Amino acid sequence: MPMGSGVLIVDDDQDLREILARLVRKEGFTPLMAADGNSALELLRLRGAEVMLADVHLPDRDGLELLQKAREMDPDLPVIMITAYAGVNQAVAAMRAGAHDYLAKPFQHREVIRLLHRALGERQRRRGIEVGPVRDSGCCLRESMGPSDAVGRLITEVNRVAHSDFSVVILGETGSGKELVAAAIHRYSPRAAGSFVAVDCGAIPEALLESELFGYEKGAFTSADAKKAGKLEIARGGTLFLDEISNLPPGSQAKLLRVLQEKTIQRLGGNIPLKVDIRLLAATNQDLEAVVAAAAFRRDLYYRLNEFSIHLPPLRDRREDIPYLAGRFLDKTNAELHKEVKGFSGSALEALSSYLWPGNVRQLRSVIRRAVLLARDLITPAHLNINGTGAPAQSMPPRAPEASWRDLSLKEIVRLNVDRVEKEVLTQALQHTHGNKAKAARILSIDYKTMHLKVKQHGINNL
Repeated sequence: MPMGSGVLIVDDDQDLREILARLVRKEGFTPLMAADGNSALELLRLRGAEVMLADVHLPDRDGLELLQKAREMDPDLPVIMITAYAGVNQAVAAMRAGAHDYLAKPFQHREVIRLLHRALGERQRRRGIEVGPVRDSGCCLRESMGPSDAVGRLITEVNRVAHSDFSVVILGETGSGKELVAAAIHRYSPRAAGSFVAVDCGAIPEALLESELFGYEKGAFTSADAKKAGKLEIARGGTLFLDEISNLPPGSQAKLLRVLQEKTIQRLGGNIPLKVDIRLLAATNQDLEAVVAAAAFRRDLYYRLNEFSIHLPPLRDRREDIPYLAGRFLDKTNAELHKEVKGFSGSALEALSSYLWPGNVRQLRSVIRRAVLLARDLITPAHLNINGTGAPAQSMPPRAPEASWRDLSLKEIVRLNVDRVEKEVLTQALQHTHGNKAKAARILSIDYKTMHLKVKQHGINNL
């Protein structure tokens, strides 16, 4: 589990919680406080923690039961049990249950600090990370994405995989925050001291992509007047994030697979293998299994990349985050423009919450920035200008045609219906834009190359 929110203090005595919080804060760590076991488990789920200080006696559950539940959520979490009864039996029971240490009331502040640093040091040494003030993966994503349960579940998945060296595929619509998640995985991994290098595979022309990834030697081609390190080389010891990896050309797919298998690269025009030790994170706004089934992506590379997958819900499926994000973008834009727009009218908030946001958080940010520019006091629906935007997202609820069940597996039936629905959605989007593929791609939150490929795959005629 990556670095969490700090030190979780669980005790029903408010005065004791405050004393421990001051000690924790003075040592440069972030205190989190809970008065009972259920609240503590919820904080662990949403925020994570580096160490937990928990009373043996809690109002809603036994402290040892809390210890067990907490260790189920994070097997490496150091837990220091606290009690007013310094009984040997309780100490033995706590240690057998997996407690890192045991602290008896009344305790000396120096002893608390000593145990705290020892627990944090052991936890961080296991990850190979320099001991220091706790950083917060949960807090980072909460701040960037919002307070919804969906984001909480996402944080749990990031926490689960970040400390490993697994390759991860991040699935989500354009603008939903895939790079934020990739950066969080890197930031709270053992590779955090290395570089985080991002490459948008859909934004680089195919002819330039290989030189961008692998680098080149002087004289490798006409304009190569000096050698240049590629992104794979720059990311050595760190993380390479390949965004929209479904756009990776077949030749580059084969070379990337070889890099992952052999952990070496050769610059274009070079013949000396270079060792590369990287962690690979990939993202796509497409169903990568469907792209593999359509023979547009190598199956062996897909299996190599997909050691763990994270699905990002679109903004329309986490509406609780919309007011929070809107307020965050409002504050930032106020500071940028030196304005003092106070907030949103009730009808503006209702409009924001009911809109489908085909462009996700990226679109919300743009809408709020424009609204702050236009507004003086409160933002109203007139400042938002979203009534006519992304209409196809609301007017295209295609129903999957029924497929024959005879001689077909469930997977085959699903794929057949997905293909039919996808073709219908693309056709309606192109009809709405009078055949303008670039505009249809923007509406559907995909890049132009993907739109062109899918139109060709489905045999959709010019409209």
